[in-house]
Amino acid sequence: MKLSIVATLYQSQPYIVEFHRRASAAARSLVGEDYEIILVNDGSPDRSLDVAVQLTAQDPHLVVVDLSRNFGHHKAMMTGLGEARGDHVLLIDSDLEEEPEWLQPFWQQMNEDASDVVYGVQAARKGGGFERLTGAVFYKLFRLLTGIAQPDNIVTARLMTRRYVDALLLHRERELNIGGLWIITGFRQTHRVVKKHSSSPTTYSLSRKVSHLVNAVTSFSSLPLVFTFYSGLLISVTALFYILYLVSRYFSASSPPDGYTSIVASIWFFSGLIISFIGVQGIYIAKIFSEVKQRPYTILRKIHTSNSDRETIR
Repeated sequence: MKLSIVATLYQSQPYIVEFHRRASAAARSLVGEDYEIILVNDGSPDRSLDVAVQLTAQDPHLVVVDLSRNFGHHKAMMTGLGEARGDHVLLIDSDLEEEPEWLQPFWQQMNEDASDVVYGVQAARKGGGFERLTGAVFYKLFRLLTGIAQPDNIVTARLMTRRYVDALLLHRERELNIGGLWIITGFRQTHRVVKKHSSSPTTYSLSRKVSHLVNAVTSFSSLPLVFTFYSGLLISVTALFYILYLVSRYFSASSPPDGYTSIVASIWFFSGLIISFIGVQGIYIAKIFSEVKQRPYTILRKIHTSNSDRETIR
């Protein structure tokens, strides 16, 4: 099979029919009938699954992977890539903010650059000022704390070769951040500037963005642990010098230190530092706890398709 198009479904009911029509047309313009479209239902609370399953009766190219519950966008994408069989795989969102028609210029650029990945990057991040600010802060902090050169304003849409997808699927961590995995998998990757539309409200609140940043950083870097060590060392050295100062003042001026306000403030300050440092270590311990259990990061309930070549029950 020459091409697989992979997308996830979550509150996607209004877009599925149009996405399927446009993705099918884009695929046929390049590879004829030698393609498949894989839609992964990530526990969507609306009728996304019902609409997608109805389409499978009309189109043998369509495969609907129904997960047993909501596992999260990144894990659903990895599950869809695991089901893809094409020599080339287009990963894209199904809400039409990213255009299925990007397939053709991505394909052309891949051939011209002899690259394994062509991914989309927004020239300017969509959304209001707050969304743009938080997006910029995320990418800068991620690069600073992990050392991974993830581009600003990267989008989901990317065309990948079979060997790149196979290498990407070798990553089997349970607490995954797919954006970092895209980069560290390597191979030759090139970008293409795209304009992302605003057809649906974002499901990423500020709290989810902060949680996403913490998960991304702790998945790819031990720098927060190193920072806690050096912070503790600096505090200890500073305290030692201050103690020596007080001792020298006592013997030189014969005046003991006084005042309780500074003592209470210091206790609060250092107690907060200790608790935060323990919290950082706790995050890493929690990740170890999650990884060593080796639980599957998604569970398939059923695969819906009218294509007899595919297994429909897991």
